[in-house]
Amino acid sequence: MTTHQSPLTADNKDIVLAFSGGLDTSFCIPWLKERGWTVHTVFADTGGVDAAERAYIEARAAELGAATHITVDGGPAIWDGFVVPFVMAGEGYQGQYPLLVSDRYLIVEAALRRAAELGTRAIAHGCTGMGNDQVRFDLAVKALGDYQIVAPIREIQKEHTQTRAYEQAYLEARGFEVRAKQKRYTINENLLGVTLSGGEIDQWQAPGEGARGWCAPRAEWPAQPLRVRLGFERGEAVSLDGERLPGAQLLAKLNGLFAQYGVGRGLYTGDTTIGLKGRIVYEAPGLSALLAAHRALEEAVLSKQQNRFKPEVARKWVELVYEGFFHDPLKTDLEAFLRSSQACVNGVVTLETSGGRVDAVAVESPHILHAKGATYAQSADWGVAEAEGFIRLYGMSSTLWAEVNRGPVTGNR
Repeated sequence: MTTHQSPLTADNKDIVLAFSGGLDTSFCIPWLKERGWTVHTVFADTGGVDAAERAYIEARAAELGAATHITVDGGPAIWDGFVVPFVMAGEGYQGQYPLLVSDRYLIVEAALRRAAELGTRAIAHGCTGMGNDQVRFDLAVKALGDYQIVAPIREIQKEHTQTRAYEQAYLEARGFEVRAKQKRYTINENLLGVTLSGGEIDQWQAPGEGARGWCAPRAEWPAQPLRVRLGFERGEAVSLDGERLPGAQLLAKLNGLFAQYGVGRGLYTGDTTIGLKGRIVYEAPGLSALLAAHRALEEAVLSKQQNRFKPEVARKWVELVYEGFFHDPLKTDLEAFLRSSQACVNGVVTLETSGGRVDAVAVESPHILHAKGATYAQSADWGVAEAEGFIRLYGMSSTLWAEVNRGPVTGNR
């Protein structure tokens, strides 16, 4: 059972902080130190940052007073643990949002491994009391063991309503600079994509020029269309243009290719776990390409009943992951169905974009459900009488209702 003690009372003063270098987690280091904690930071590099940014995050942790800092490669874990089942599911949250902050669960696991190395059971995170991430972090920690959770941003919200302004002033008063972008937006960036909130986005206004991550604006899209071929085995992407790649590398390459064409950028408003409306700008170029290719292949090889039923399972899986139930047994049960449905999702899909959207323009697979003697709306190996008989039986219930209940035909209604 995970306990929530006062941040000022703990037998062991070592604490592991999941650290990103952003405003919230930057604030956490001096705040925890001033309350007697020895802070050990962990940056789970789940992609989306380059070597310069990783170096900045490490230097930032040291500048703010972290006792130790480690960077963990989270790319393989996020591919296997999230991307593969998410693409198999093929659904965004509320039909749109591609769950871009699902790396939180992998970050928790990295922080807990570091806590075990240090012999502490105290974990800290920079989540606010208004957002979804606090639910994801806390429920993941609770599912994985008995830990003390310290959430500095939730603590300061007991006394301050404008938390970002308070955090900025707090850091600047102690001589720590705050990046200009962090003053206006909350930015999350990983292998899955980029999300931006805050500023005019929270005010239901059009996003400003600063609210942009990887995706190039329309004026900068290349003149020539982009065409790539993605290979799948049992529903998992395994190759790009004929080259077999580890999943994390494949997604990183797709991000770079499709971001140039502005693919995967959206403005999303949805129902958060805690009941508020959330509004964000998101960019997911690589995931958008994967989803488009997988859907095209799946539509060609799954049966009619599979294609009808599978989205129901997918929506529930997405809801569980979005709302913090990453370790709930139902999620595991649903993944067993999803993986079973992918047995014949093998083949190569050609994707094309001229900018803004991506289309699957060709599908190759030995499992395409193509009738040898018939083509939709073109030719058939059955006769007219068979077609008319099928229509009569298929629509019998509806036709009978109409015959029994239709009134006399008149010119007036």
